[in-house]
Amino acid sequence: MPSFGWLWSAYAVSTYGTWIAFGAFSLIAVRVLHSSAFAVSLLDAAGLVVAAIVAVPLGPWVEHRAKRPVMIAMDLARFLAMASVPITYLLGLLSYGQLLVVSVIAGTASIAFTAASGAYLKHLVRSDHLLVANGRFEGTAWVATAAGPPLGGALIGLLGPMITVAADALSYLLSALGVLRIRGGDVAAPRDPATRLRGADLLNGWRFILHDRVLRRLFLNSVTVGGLIMATVPLLSVLLLGQYHFLAWQYGLAFGVPAIGGFVGARLSARLVARHGRYRVMIVSGWLRSVFPLGLAFTQPGIPGLLTVIVVEGLLITCMGVFNPIYATERLQRTPTDHTAQVLSAWSISSKLAQAALMAIWGFLATLTSPLTAITISGVLLLATPLLLPKGTHMPDPAVAAPAEDVRSA
Repeated sequence: MPSFGWLWSAYAVSTYGTWIAFGAFSLIAVRVLHSSAFAVSLLDAAGLVVAAIVAVPLGPWVEHRAKRPVMIAMDLARFLAMASVPITYLLGLLSYGQLLVVSVIAGTASIAFTAASGAYLKHLVRSDHLLVANGRFEGTAWVATAAGPPLGGALIGLLGPMITVAADALSYLLSALGVLRIRGGDVAAPRDPATRLRGADLLNGWRFILHDRVLRRLFLNSVTVGGLIMATVPLLSVLLLGQYHFLAWQYGLAFGVPAIGGFVGARLSARLVARHGRYRVMIVSGWLRSVFPLGLAFTQPGIPGLLTVIVVEGLLITCMGVFNPIYATERLQRTPTDHTAQVLSAWSISSKLAQAALMAIWGFLATLTSPLTAITISGVLLLATPLLLPKGTHMPDPAVAAPAEDVRSA
């Protein structure tokens, strides 16, 4: 299998593993360790924040190293961390503190892996094929989002939550083997051995993003939109499962079916760009993904509410499936090879910190008002986020490979 095929396969298997184990740590904390609701919330939030902070020095570190060994090392780190959970459980040694440490290690390694894989993708795939390649990654992610949690739920019902954690650990090992099979060159930014890493160098990724006016606007837009959307996810759980008493299968349906739209959008992205131009497609899909979430304000109990969530989330995710490969491609094309890992690392860190902060703020807001009111406020604020998107004069349309071309020949 050509090099891109192995990289894509590695991404796919680890993504499916992650979504199969979705929510497993919370379930283990509740059912196995009998943790409180606060402890379960802390497990998610603290893992996200601490991993983002710990990952700050990793951008420059990844930049100056060959990317395939970094990806393999991060996969092995995640494998060992996740595998330790079922092992210590069988030995009767599992603790809440271990879950927290594993969450931080896995989150930090994921940020480093994402930075390295993005930089390697830029090296591996021709610039005019990047949109097609990013569309395939995006489509894979949404299919995994749709199929992973139901499959994980079935496995948990049959064999318990530890089996999904073991499956997640195995997926990282398989991902490392996939990256190991890639043949060809690698990429690493040159560095003067006499020059030591300074504290100011840790901010290079953010400096480059803020210096480029297109990247700056894309960064502010994506971090804000992602944070506002993710802030409503726990509130939707409380609303649907707590107040409206949706059954578990209904809840799974409400979030599983719309993910198919993400796959469809990702597959259409390159075709739409080839026909209508990159900037026009990005702006239209960017506006629409900011309009549809307001529809969740009309969520009601029963079947009407279920259909409302499915339709609104389906439209939102379809637009995200179109938008995300375009913005990811623009980000890679505008970033020099010797800055790619730092830019991607800074982007991931900022996104995770924003999501954690807005989740906490919206949780407090929902406590003061109601989950539906907080969700509505998020929808209203999202209406203004397209104003952060780049101007058309700053984004001339480059040549784009026809969607039918096979990037796996790279």
